[in-house]
Amino acid sequence: MNRLQYLFLAGCMLATAPVVAQSAAGTDTAYVRVVTQRADKIVASMNMGNTTVSTQVRDIIAQQYQDLNKIQMERETQVKAAKEELKDDKPALDARMQGIEDATNKKLNALHQAYLAKLSGKLNPAQVDQVKDGMTYGVLPLTYGVYMDMMPNLTQQQKAQMMAWLVEAREHAMDAGSSEKKHAWFGKYKGRINNYLSAAGYNMKEVEAGWKKRKGM
Repeated sequence: MNRLQYLFLAGCMLATAPVVAQSAAGTDTAYVRVVTQRADKIVASMNMGNTTVSTQVRDIIAQQYQDLNKIQMERETQVKAAKEELKDDKPALDARMQGIEDATNKKLNALHQAYLAKLSGKLNPAQVDQVKDGMTYGVLPLTYGVYMDMMPNLTQQQKAQMMAWLVEAREHAMDAGSSEKKHAWFGKYKGRINNYLSAAGYNMKEVEAGWKKRKGM
């Protein structure tokens, strides 16, 4: 991770909440309470006004957290069993692990699309984006804003490409099972953005140094 990526991630991590594991039975009331509170905060930040719709959206978000956790727990159980069963057969273990990842990603993709459909039935596109940002600690607007502040002379094409990559990162991060994994997705795409800007002739170390000097950092 380069210095610029660390700066972005460190700033965002201050706002993260710890991920609470759900019980194997999926009925842990403490976990449900935590994700409901987390969903409440997201909805409250949207200032929707309509209490009925707000409650419905909160419940949709809270259920999504539970469904995501269930898939991740199933994956962890399968991975643990595979490692125990095939610990002496690396090729077989690698194949089993790939199969687990493929199956998990298929479930996550299906859940992702169903979730967005539910949200779209209650919210307009801008509000759906607010939910996405709430689930990913606002990393997208924060990161984009920092880039714009550092590099105000970017072309419209460059800005559009950067935003497209950050949006793609957010879609992946929404389904990640921990704050670290959510930030890792953004870190991956920030690396892509930095390479893109470097190829366009920007010296990112000099850009960052100049920006920090202007900000008195």
